[in-house]
Amino acid sequence: MLDLIEFLEPVPVHELNDDEGYTDGQLAKHINVFTEELPDIENADIVLLGITEFRGNGYFESDNNAANIIRKHLYRLHYWHTDINIVDLGNVKKGASVKDSYAAIKTILVEMLRLKKTVLILGGSHDITLAQYYAYIELNQQIEATCVDAVIDLRGESPIRSENFLMEMLTGEPNMVRHYNHIAFQSYFVHPRMLETMDKLRFDCYRVGAVTENIDEMEPVLRNSHLLSFDVSAIKHSDSPANKNCPNGLSGIEACMLTRFAGLSSRMSSFGIYGYRPQDDVEEMTAKQISQMIWYFIDGKSRCKQESDIKDRNNFNEYHTAFTEVETVFLQSKRTNRWWMQMPDNSFIACSYNDYIKASNNEIPERWLRVQERN
Repeated sequence: MLDLIEFLEPVPVHELNDDEGYTDGQLAKHINVFTEELPDIENADIVLLGITEFRGNGYFESDNNAANIIRKHLYRLHYWHTDINIVDLGNVKKGASVKDSYAAIKTILVEMLRLKKTVLILGGSHDITLAQYYAYIELNQQIEATCVDAVIDLRGESPIRSENFLMEMLTGEPNMVRHYNHIAFQSYFVHPRMLETMDKLRFDCYRVGAVTENIDEMEPVLRNSHLLSFDVSAIKHSDSPANKNCPNGLSGIEACMLTRFAGLSSRMSSFGIYGYRPQDDVEEMTAKQISQMIWYFIDGKSRCKQESDIKDRNNFNEYHTAFTEVETVFLQSKRTNRWWMQMPDNSFIACSYNDYIKASNNEIPERWLRVQERN
């Protein structure tokens, strides 16, 4: 493995527990943490990586302790998932410039992705998503990317990097984004023409109201994703006090459901939670919220291990149906109850029970139609 220690700072574990210590049942006792030497990651299922870089959001504070504050609350949660091995690599050292920080983050991510590890990124401004994405470019890997955010960061006129980074990600060359999903945008923050452009590109955008009304429809979206970027501004202020932008948004429970869906995905290889500034928090409630979102991601990862290979049809219920003269097959997992839908090229895509019901009623499932339009 590439020697990464020059890019990393150890976790100050002794500063996180307020001298209370940890019990055997808490996560702190079961996470292999970088304190003096880099931990062995060979058997790791999830690798935690802290980010202190916040200059992309227009803030130039000398230190951002977001990752460590999130860790403080994460380490206190109880360890239920003994089949999931977690390693904490500490925090990425801030570079002389934002680009230097991007480069360091990308270098570490490339190494982790090469080793088939799932990386969970804590802290940093939302533009760190670019560094996350650069790792896939380096590996020449086409991906499906998903952002959860109240706004769509395509403001090309803005000088603030965290408000325009999607422009480079979705239009830059080389482009490795095969498909893009945006979850929980709030309409009054988004210009109608921006949504029209996204639709013309066959990208899928889901209004926060549609998400909260039927959140299970987001599970197939996240199951297909390789990269997930979650801005805490998507969570309403009452559940995430550090979100000073809007009183509305996802509830804390809905945010945890989405991250559990992300953990359930066998494709998901990097997941960043961005935009948390401790200075804006109240009683560290947002940090506690993020720590619980991570716990549910781990829960999903554990559940994902129980899923059967789709080729093993004995572990699936198989349903043959036809809509508008198109014959297709739906599969339902006997282990997780999740659904897959066959496309005309005989490949299977993630879908929901609702897609099966529509097809059974001779309606074309929108998910099927959107995938066909992109092919």
